[in-house]
Amino acid sequence: MEQIYTIPVNEAFEASAGNRDCGCPFCTLYNRLEDNELELILGASMMEPDVRIQTNKEGFCRTHYNMMFGRKNRLGMALTLESHIAELKKDIKGGGLFSQPGGAAIRRIGELEGGCYVCRRIEFNFGHMIETAVFLWDRDENFKSKLASQPYFCLPHYRMLLECGRDRLGKKKFPEFEKACSSIVNAYIEKLGDDVSWFYKKFDYRYDEEPWYDSKDAVERAMKFLRSDLHNPPDNKEKKKY
Repeated sequence: MEQIYTIPVNEAFEASAGNRDCGCPFCTLYNRLEDNELELILGASMMEPDVRIQTNKEGFCRTHYNMMFGRKNRLGMALTLESHIAELKKDIKGGGLFSQPGGAAIRRIGELEGGCYVCRRIEFNFGHMIETAVFLWDRDENFKSKLASQPYFCLPHYRMLLECGRDRLGKKKFPEFEKACSSIVNAYIEKLGDDVSWFYKKFDYRYDEEPWYDSKDAVERAMKFLRSDLHNPPDNKEKKKY
């Protein structure tokens, strides 16, 4: 049951099922969304008035400022920052005759610290992708085998997947869904724990002649599993394009 909104999810799951180095399919989806948003904000969306209003209001988090800067489009950033800073100057200086000193600055900077145009856009669209995965599992028998073939789900996205499944599948279907997802995660965390243990044992002289098995990248894999593999542009991931 292929629809336009299901294509990215299907493709990410197929990529991870076909190449386990792709890792968590939801990390791939997140990074693709992030890449698209950054491409737009420094390109086609830059001069759109409605977008400029929102970027002036929300600004960007430090992570996305860094990623924008890394794209080597200083002119694009300068155009976006010009109106943002101009508006902030007015907001921070704001306040009338009876306003509390510093109140406008405290309020506006607080809003800015808690906001990011790119984060908000990603979170909105990414939430729909989680919902789409649950929907496909419920309605498409072929997708069940794709889900069962995943190398793992990172813990943050595993939580989101379970929460969405619990809310949308109901008491009859959710136990089967939970079992399908948890079997993947439980198997992976068991193997990961063994690999991490073997990694540090290899630094003991008694194990010097033993092979590394799958432990050489155990620390890197553990970090990705525990906290996701995010802010990693898809074009920089070998064999992870889809």
